[in-house]
Amino acid sequence: MADERLVAGGMTVVAGVEAGVRERAGRDEYVLRTASEADVPGARAVMLDTVYRDLRSGYVPRWHADIIDPAAAYLEPERCTLLVVERDGEIVATGAVRDRGPAAPPNPQWVADRFPSGSTAQLCRIYVRPEHRRHGLARRLVRELCGFAVRAGGYERVYLHTDPAVPGAEAFWRATAEEVCDERALPGGGQGIVHFEVPVAGLAGAARRDRADSVAG
Repeated sequence: MADERLVAGGMTVVAGVEAGVRERAGRDEYVLRTASEADVPGARAVMLDTVYRDLRSGYVPRWHADIIDPAAAYLEPERCTLLVVERDGEIVATGAVRDRGPAAPPNPQWVADRFPSGSTAQLCRIYVRPEHRRHGLARRLVRELCGFAVRAGGYERVYLHTDPAVPGAEAFWRATAEEVCDERALPGGGQGIVHFEVPVAGLAGAARRDRADSVAG
């Protein structure tokens, strides 16, 4: 794909940028693009700051291994991706797709069954630094990540979960996605998280074409 800049709502979306190429942006301009190896330290900093400040869990190896090595988790696998938003040379927001669904346990078995690994694109690490929130960055990240899921092929559903304790997170996802399970309503309150599915136009059709192509091949 040729290098392309799409400007919308004060944000430049850079598509088709080769890994390692640094795009120049005007001052005070947000630039959303696919992450390169050079972006990993900045992306990791955004993620770690969020899990300590907003999630208040700190680093937990079984939950956050992808934060320590984002390249292995998101840049190397073909059907995964990591997007970053940069402003004035600083990474201020992140968003990723991984190719696996929620595991059971700790998640409810029926939720895991609905979103199996391989055919589920899981949105994760959609984090925006506090001083850059309310600029539409998270919404644009979700749009681009869902577009990636359609283009990647083989995905039938887009899934995510969120922690309602994070300021603004639950309201954002309820305006963007459809609730699947609110664990707070389960006996004992579960993990206290909410599971969502994002309806994505064209996703089911792309998955059907992939299956047909594999049979024909």
